[in-house]
This record gives sequence, structure tokens and C-alpha cells, in this order.
Amino acid sequence: MCASYGLDPRFTDDELLAEADEALIEGLREWAEANAGETLRPTGKNLRNLSPIVIDADGQTTLEPAWWGFLVNGEPAKFPSINTRSERLQERTGALKSRALVPATGWYEMKKPERVWHEFGLDTSALFGMAAVTQRGRTADGQWFTCYSIVMRPAPAHLADLHDRMPVLIPTAFAQDWLRAQGDRELIDEALLAAASLDDRVVAVPRADDKGAERLF
Repeated sequence: MCASYGLDPRFTDDELLAEADEALIEGLREWAEANAGETLRPTGKNLRNLSPIVIDADGQTTLEPAWWGFLVNGEPAKFPSINTRSERLQERTGALKSRALVPATGWYEMKKPERVWHEFGLDTSALFGMAAVTQRGRTADGQWFTCYSIVMRPAPAHLADLHDRMPVLIPTAFAQDWLRAQGDRELIDEALLAAASLDDRVVAVPRADDKGAERLF
């Protein structure tokens, strides 16, 4: 599962959106600079470390601070909700009704049994988008948030010895489809095919300082 990821403000390449709004990209860079060096982790009940996601709002792509993981009955879900299996979405397409892209420059997984953290990303260190499904959630004090869950798929062969699953990466050409198309079985099937086109570009390196993978905002 993906339980932490990074957004490095030094990104110089952008593979997030085909026609990325300049203000959106600048907003991401400013957010990343303000949180430089931190690892993005699931949102806590008391520590509300909201992270930026890209959504479609009436035909416009926009940034929104969001809660990583679902809220149910005013509290973080009792069931695992920070990740959603792509296989589950193929069977239960209702969860595809509302979707987002999660901007990142890398994600972190631990290789077991060695317990060595690795950082995964694209070979160009580009800004990219991870597929996510979203829903609205309310906290016990009545505040509403957009909540997101990163969609996970089986890892390709060259990564499987490090971790058996990885986020569904959305190529630039498919980004608007993921955000705006009808949420059905065909969409998740096409997303998986599109994600596979990036497999050869995904690389992983051991983290020199694995403390970052344990930090909270």
C-alpha cells in the first residue's frame, strides 16, 4: 500500500496535465516550498495535515486541500481507506463517481524483510499524478472536507521484488479523462492500460535518510 509520498518543490518537468494552468502549477510549487522536506502522510484525527489534490470543478481543473483517507460518522474510517484496490473499482464502479489526481514527485515503500525504505518515481523526477477516488466527509466538529483514497494496482515485474503494489499513475494524455469522464468499468480499465504505459519509466532508489518516511506533518 502507499502510506506516504513526496512533493519536491524543485520539480522542473510537469507530467501532470496536458494543458496545466500556470496558476495551478505555481500553487503546487508554493505549497511544496512551504512544506519542503516533509513527507505526506494520511490525515490524522487531531493533526489535520491536508494535502493538495487536483479536481475538476465545473470543467476547470483546480487545486483543493484534501483529507487523505475517508471520514465516516465524523471520524476517520475504521476500515483501511487511504488506498483503494483497482480490482475493487472494477467490481464496484460506484466508487468512481468522484475522482482526483494526487500530485507527487515520488512515493515511499518499505522492502521487507530488509526493512529498507525506497523512493519510487519517474526517471525524469517529474511532477506526476496518482489516481484517486474522492468523497465528502464531515468531522465531529461539523467541518466538511473532500477526502481521497489513492488507487493501487499490482506492481510491474521489475518493481515487484521491492513492493507488490503501486499507485495507478495517470499519464498526461489521460488526465482529463480521469477527472471528467463517466465513472464506469471502462474508465478504470482504460486508466490501468494508460498507467502501464509508464511502467518502464518508474524507478526506485533506497532512501539515504529513511526518517522522512516516518514523519508526520
